[in-house]
Amino acid sequence: MKNNATKIDPWKISELSESFERLPARDLLAWTFETFGTDAAICTSFQVDGVVIIDIAYRAGLKPRIFTIDSGRLPQETHALIQEVRSKYEIDVEVYSPDADDLMDMVTENGVNLFYGGVPQRMRCCNIRKVAPLNHVLNGLGAWVTGLRRGQSKNREITPKIQIDSGHKGILKINPLADWSEEQVWEYVKTNDVPTNALYKQGYTSIGCAPCTRPIEPGEDTRAGRWWWESDTLKECGIHLTEKQIKELTESR
Repeated sequence: MKNNATKIDPWKISELSESFERLPARDLLAWTFETFGTDAAICTSFQVDGVVIIDIAYRAGLKPRIFTIDSGRLPQETHALIQEVRSKYEIDVEVYSPDADDLMDMVTENGVNLFYGGVPQRMRCCNIRKVAPLNHVLNGLGAWVTGLRRGQSKNREITPKIQIDSGHKGILKINPLADWSEEQVWEYVKTNDVPTNALYKQGYTSIGCAPCTRPIEPGEDTRAGRWWWESDTLKECGIHLTEKQIKELTESR
């Protein structure tokens, strides 16, 4: 069933997108894994949205593939949560890492904290540590599930629940929580006792690599703690950007 998404007519995807807007996250997940089986997977960085998706799948009796990208700079709190999720749901989590040679070349040439030097340097780091490993995984899938929500940022406010991912050879990208508010996410966590990253209690609202993430100040955007030293740039690593957006950021000064 590999790359089933390329066999679904784009017009059909458009129709599905409209009907799936009214489909609960549980039903959308069920459809995804009934359609693609092991050629679909949940991709999560173990932020609250991703763990909620895992919990929904677990309660629905689904046994999906789950994977994450370990950039090599994750906070210990994230590693602790991954282990907690493994134990609570009795699941395996596929962990993918950056290419060792690419990483060595980057650090040798630019130092371990090159991302503070400017957006192009930061984008290079993100690409090697996160985007390239992700692309490697997605190359063998027909669909992937993400925790994107429209309320997370302006760049994500038109996120559909299902879309053709043209940046990854036309596979399907499934966003079951696209229409959920932040309040709905945390209410689900409370109601269902979903494990979350300990950093949330310290004022973090979006958690990535340790040196690139900080708690936010009152009144700041929820993604203001990501790459906080940058201004007037997209607060994205490249995983959810188009090739054009990545090129613009990479070439920015």
